[in-house]
Amino acid sequence: MYARRCYAIIQIVKINQIFSHSRQRWLNQPFASHQYHRWLIEKGSLTARLQKRYPDFYVKPLSAIDRKPVFEEAALLQMAVNDTAQIREVLLYGNGRPVVFAHSVLPRRSLQGEWRSLGRLGNKPLGAVLFANPKVKRTPLSYKKLTANHALYQAAKHFAAGRPEYLWARRSIFSLNCASIMVTEVFLPSLCSRAPNFLSEP
Repeated sequence: MYARRCYAIIQIVKINQIFSHSRQRWLNQPFASHQYHRWLIEKGSLTARLQKRYPDFYVKPLSAIDRKPVFEEAALLQMAVNDTAQIREVLLYGNGRPVVFAHSVLPRRSLQGEWRSLGRLGNKPLGAVLFANPKVKRTPLSYKKLTANHALYQAAKHFAAGRPEYLWARRSIFSLNCASIMVTEVFLPSLCSRAPNFLSEP
């Protein structure tokens, strides 16, 4: 009985995952992303690249709340219906301005073992921890132009000067042993704009 129930849950999750991909239409490549392109396709640590560009780089925590993630995120992380996660949102600052809004989904069942400290990062960058461990695996990046009807656009727009028509975002899933977390990064216009004391991109 238990085995049949588990199998049913797994099948539902797989169906939901396929449905979510189709409905949300995240892309395999960031077509026509212009000045954001090199940032979006960066396969290494975004934190490390930002630290290289901005000597004053820092992380500002916004929230870390335990709740159920949105349907799509739960499906991609193969979470059961009643599973909860820590939803962590931070701003990455450079040159005194927010340049990236980061939204991470850390299922409670994943915050154990080697990742037990991820639920208590505070102002430490999550990327620095993930890329420091060579055993961590990462799925290919996917991309999306977020428009005003998307929840992440609504969350990030307060930190985007001028309320742009859309915001480019990318996401991927990091895995260690049987634990997985999702990281979504929304790139703000200030990343590609010029300002006093602006440092040239390496």
